[in-house]
Amino acid sequence: MMISTNRKSLALLLDPDKSDEKSLSKILGIAAASGTDLILAGGSLTFNPITTLIDSIHQKCPIPVALFPGNLMQITDKADYIFLLSLISGRNPELLIGNHVLAAPFLSKIRERVIPVGYILIGSGSNTSVVYMSQTEPVPANKPEIAVATAIAGELLGLKLIYLEAGSGATEPVPEPTIRAVRENVTVPIIVGGGLRNGARIEAAYKAGADMIVLGNGAENNPELLVEACRVRDRMNG
Repeated sequence: MMISTNRKSLALLLDPDKSDEKSLSKILGIAAASGTDLILAGGSLTFNPITTLIDSIHQKCPIPVALFPGNLMQITDKADYIFLLSLISGRNPELLIGNHVLAAPFLSKIRERVIPVGYILIGSGSNTSVVYMSQTEPVPANKPEIAVATAIAGELLGLKLIYLEAGSGATEPVPEPTIRAVRENVTVPIIVGGGLRNGARIEAAYKAGADMIVLGNGAENNPELLVEACRVRDRMNG
């Protein structure tokens, strides 16, 4: 799996608590047929085992799976890749380094699959699950300079990806000026997720500088959005 600044890509985020077998088969079929690049598995709070979801994805489609862990309970070696998320926009020490230390002995055995990611929450006009669960404040949507400085710090610390997140159920996506400003100031790939419910918003995020778009609730509620998003991605790639 390559997330590159030279090619636009698309990921589908699946929550184990929202993925019954029938709906999962449908959305994965659409994802595979449309050329979705990556499946992310995880959520802020999950009741169903993440391993069950990952096993089911592997059985149903050939798209690689990256673990997108919301907490230590979701850490597993079942995924093809593990996004080691550092919530660099917040000041919760457990989400900056504490949980990483606890997970390190396990992750060291599969370190070739681990990708360190700088996770930056951006204000979206609503109190999202990730803001509540992380007990941190997002970067204000009208303060792109804070997001830029945070992203630069993350890159200088050696993080390989920057993830700009409006949050699950966000009413507004990450603002285009914020994406553009971050893109102009870091060299690592940028992932953008949250609030991307239609092709126009997806295209705007790509044009602003997103290298990968992540669809979650929007695709769960309307799986055909994946098809539209892949068409937009393909147009952007020429």
